[in-house]
Amino acid sequence: FFILEPNLKMKLNTALTYSLALAGSGIASAFTVTPSKRSFTRGMKSQMKMSSNPTESLFLTAESAKGCVDLVGTPLYAYSLPKLQEAAKECLAFPNAYGLTVRYAMKACPNRTILELFNKMGVHIDASSGFEVRRAISAGIAPENISLSTQELPADFAELVDMGVKVNACSISQLERFGQHYAGTGQKVGVRVNPGVGSGGFSSSTTVFSKTNVGGPSSSFGIWHTLVEDGTVSDIVEKCGLTVERIHTHIGSGSDPKIWQQVASKSLSFCKIFPTVTACNLGGGYKVGRNPGEPSTDLQEIGRPVATAFKEFAADTGRELTLEIEPGTYIVAMSGAMVSTVQDKVFTTGDDGHTFLKLDSGMTDVLRPSLYGAVHPITILPGSGNTDDVGSETENVVVVGHCCESGDLMTPEPGEAESLAERTLRKAEIGDLVVMDGSGAYCSAMSTKNYNSFPEAPEVLVDGDGKAYVIRARQPLEQIYCNECSAPEGLF
Repeated sequence: FFILEPNLKMKLNTALTYSLALAGSGIASAFTVTPSKRSFTRGMKSQMKMSSNPTESLFLTAESAKGCVDLVGTPLYAYSLPKLQEAAKECLAFPNAYGLTVRYAMKACPNRTILELFNKMGVHIDASSGFEVRRAISAGIAPENISLSTQELPADFAELVDMGVKVNACSISQLERFGQHYAGTGQKVGVRVNPGVGSGGFSSSTTVFSKTNVGGPSSSFGIWHTLVEDGTVSDIVEKCGLTVERIHTHIGSGSDPKIWQQVASKSLSFCKIFPTVTACNLGGGYKVGRNPGEPSTDLQEIGRPVATAFKEFAADTGRELTLEIEPGTYIVAMSGAMVSTVQDKVFTTGDDGHTFLKLDSGMTDVLRPSLYGAVHPITILPGSGNTDDVGSETENVVVVGHCCESGDLMTPEPGEAESLAERTLRKAEIGDLVVMDGSGAYCSAMSTKNYNSFPEAPEVLVDGDGKAYVIRARQPLEQIYCNECSAPEGLF
């Protein structure tokens, strides 16, 4: 879904002082304003200012990390069962007026065990492809508890709908295809609307393109709001005899809570257009602070005004709408970590020289730094698995992955995927463990696995006592190329 230049140039800025502040809303994160588009300031050498010598990561100690490694080797993904449960409970407590459906955006991390856990807790599923729907059903999720919002309406969408899956039409052509198949039946359908603005990631703009913004004029997601307001959608619905039961909006990942609240209010105006609507789905994208000083969205704070808006809508229309939300990052990001081994350590000299830690993982496992310039907390733990062996000496390093790719960078500047930054970490030796927290969302699910023929890494679930359980085995090498076929003899 993207192309990374093979000889990606590493731009070394002469200075960076990483800073975070609360935006005017008191919730959203922002970087120090500078004349450049990027919101951070410059200092001597790019260097992340974070806790440099912790004795444990967010949920892994040296001992429990070593236990995971002894079970499946490195690299591996580890997920904290208590943290998954805690995050799910927070989402299930989202303020609402007349009922709440929490749908886990399974694209964030679709492991079967995680789906089963959330299903047991009463969390439904938001799927982004027909394949995800099938995957969720195979994990035991009831079809009627699955909602599909997709850029590509699958050829078998009618089979899924007949099973009970709920579909949100995300374009005019999708609505027409749906209507043609179910003409005159009164079949229920949802409508995903692009509300005209978006918000996500490092971009502060609500209208320009960014990789984590899925609303506004630069986004192809959803039906443009004017086509809802001018009656185009209503005409198709009436002609095909459909019943619109849900309005759906989603503006981006890591969105500004203030903008999210504004879009929530606008979504209710779309609900007024269709008297048959019984649910308003406001999507997800809640900001998660992965690093020290970064705030996370307070669900109670952003939810209370939304619940009030639903009550005002009911007073105005006599209709009590159910609220739906679709958390992905919020529910799994800080519940997961990537555990790797330092497999090499090299250095360059001179004013622009660096010390590099080479991991046995990389963009094949955690793509977000290379794709978005995302910053993850990194903890160095002793390879012995003994907390007593955590030393006090630190060093400034650049952390890179194992791929033959200059863009395989684990420590970029914030929002600058093509610019490396040094981090102050515990002095590492070859064989030490590296824990990259905040890797529960869009890491295992969105990796470039099999590049350089590196197999897919295993996943483990860690309970409250630190004991690990395998929930996905390491991929055998042969599985990478098992579908390849030899050309007919004599072709070349």
